[in-house]
Amino acid sequence: MQRMSKFFLALVFIAISCSLLAGGKLPDSNTLQGRQRAIHALNRLTFGPRPGDLQKVESTGLDRWIELQLHPEKIDNTALDARLAPFRTLKMDSREMVENFPPNQVLKAVSEGKLSMPSDPDKRAIYEAAMERYRMRQELKAANDNQSADKATDAADNQGRFANLSPEKKAQLREARANADDKAEEMLAMSPEERYSELMKMSPMEREVFARRLDPADRDAILNDLTPKQRETVMAMNRPEAVVTNELMQSKILRATYSDRQLEEVMTDFWFNHFNVFINKGADRYLITSYERDVIRPHVFGKFKDLLLATAKSPAMLFYLDNFQSVGPDSDFAKNGPGGQRRKQAARFNWRRGKWVNPPRPQNAKQQNRRNGLNENYAREVMELHTLGVDGGYTQKDVTELAKVLTGWTIKEPRRGGGYEFNDRMHQPGKKLVLGKEFKDDGEREGEKALEMLARQPSTARFISTKLAMRFVSDDPPKPLIDRMAQTFTKSDGDIREVLRTMFQSPEFWALASYRAKVKTPLEFVVSALRATNADVTNAVPIAQALNRMGMPLYGMQPPTGYSMKAEAWVNSAALLNRMNTALALGAGKMQGVNVNVQATLPPNITDGDQILDSLEKSLLAGDVSSQTHETIRKQLADPKITERAYDDPARAPNPGVIAGLILGSPEFQRR
Repeated sequence: MQRMSKFFLALVFIAISCSLLAGGKLPDSNTLQGRQRAIHALNRLTFGPRPGDLQKVESTGLDRWIELQLHPEKIDNTALDARLAPFRTLKMDSREMVENFPPNQVLKAVSEGKLSMPSDPDKRAIYEAAMERYRMRQELKAANDNQSADKATDAADNQGRFANLSPEKKAQLREARANADDKAEEMLAMSPEERYSELMKMSPMEREVFARRLDPADRDAILNDLTPKQRETVMAMNRPEAVVTNELMQSKILRATYSDRQLEEVMTDFWFNHFNVFINKGADRYLITSYERDVIRPHVFGKFKDLLLATAKSPAMLFYLDNFQSVGPDSDFAKNGPGGQRRKQAARFNWRRGKWVNPPRPQNAKQQNRRNGLNENYAREVMELHTLGVDGGYTQKDVTELAKVLTGWTIKEPRRGGGYEFNDRMHQPGKKLVLGKEFKDDGEREGEKALEMLARQPSTARFISTKLAMRFVSDDPPKPLIDRMAQTFTKSDGDIREVLRTMFQSPEFWALASYRAKVKTPLEFVVSALRATNADVTNAVPIAQALNRMGMPLYGMQPPTGYSMKAEAWVNSAALLNRMNTALALGAGKMQGVNVNVQATLPPNITDGDQILDSLEKSLLAGDVSSQTHETIRKQLADPKITERAYDDPARAPNPGVIAGLILGSPEFQRR
């Protein structure tokens, strides 16, 4: 297998070299013709063709198919809806997620008696198990010389850290661990209802230990056939917040793989990456589901100014770039503190309502500065990354002034899943000057006017057009194309659908040199492989883990730049080797949670290796494979040393899954 991986790695370097040579200015002549146009459209407007998609595009008509993709509301998507139905968090608002799958702040409040336990038995089971884990973490942290609670807890089983717990707690743990091991085996023989009932009978410590000690195979077996709510409850007994993030990540993979509204999924991914938010920053674990669902997705084909304003007011963006903490230096909040004139009255926190009554002043200078300072993070990024671009003609003074304009845009209890609100007491009073335009003191409307101004700047039209052309045309898109797209952007007041039409109707988009010229990102590669093999994904978590290994964790880009769309960002040996291993595992049906039956895609009674290779090249690559790639793969199929897993005996019939893996790792499949 190691020799095989090295061979695949060499193939990929050929692919990357070819794609880099294909970059640069595209010719206006030598345009794509016939079937290649349909293949090109499927490779660029979707996450990759599925079996039968090419025939559908040809029967529908290419222009009509593209227009239909630009109007996703006209496309039935009930099959995808059925796959997403078990993920209840996808329909919850952020506050509901916090209540159902509590973070540590909520657990602490419950343990201190500031919040009451839920009455619903399923929710209560989650809280009890999570609180047991929380209390254990706190005890371990104190007992182990103030180590990180996470580190202390995770290391406890293997390094004997439980020795520092009280004798009573150690005895409870020993009993819970012994019972957990016995229960797992017993439950596998039970019906789903009996299984769940048995879990509900456990003590909080037994539930917590049981959930943590289950290996993945046993967990999947125990979760099998439970209702969505029951399944979430069991999983949340270990890490409640992980239910929210796992369901979000699985839904992204499933949408990209199975949605018939493919251009909508491509554009949702594009705009999320453009307005990037990092999922591992505190409250954003609970805010990103709503951000993608309610902010990004509804605006992907609309007016850019509406999308920009929606992201600016999103709690996820406000929290990620800290604008929710930005306070005008001359505001009432800065002068009088968060309580204003009421600060002299008794302060208390109403946990039922989830907010302060007569909020107290900060207790020290550090706390005061954290909340009472002007924060320029969002103002800088909205100019540099969201609208004008780094060379868009703004100055540091413009950043500071825009930050003042946007003060008061904040969140109601961000760690409790609260929504956007404008706090006039935090807003900087007086006039501001941004890009030479004066903004009078007008509260929340100031920020709305400033963002509308940024959305209509010529620099914004060019910047957005360039990024769209980079995604759909080439890493270095032609200037004439960008000029026409920017003109459409300006004339249509930033109508994204019209800008896309201009691009899709351009000769540059259909230039022969653009055909399979873009290197796939890890997400594009994995999803295109799932679609090409007609895979049935029953658990998308292993796919998300594969993306982590390839350097593209979902929602996991920490800087606001988002992931690069250029080939150079993904040309490194470790990431490419992981791509090859993923291709092999997928083709051979070795990826957990994914069912692939390559044999079923072949014509009947084919056993010859060359025939299998020819057939799979047609189904996976539409026959677009170079003679060099074809001959290289064919030679490897004849070498039992290289394909020892598929050929224990040289006379044994070839394994179609291994051949499919070879093709998925080929230069042609790595490009779109």
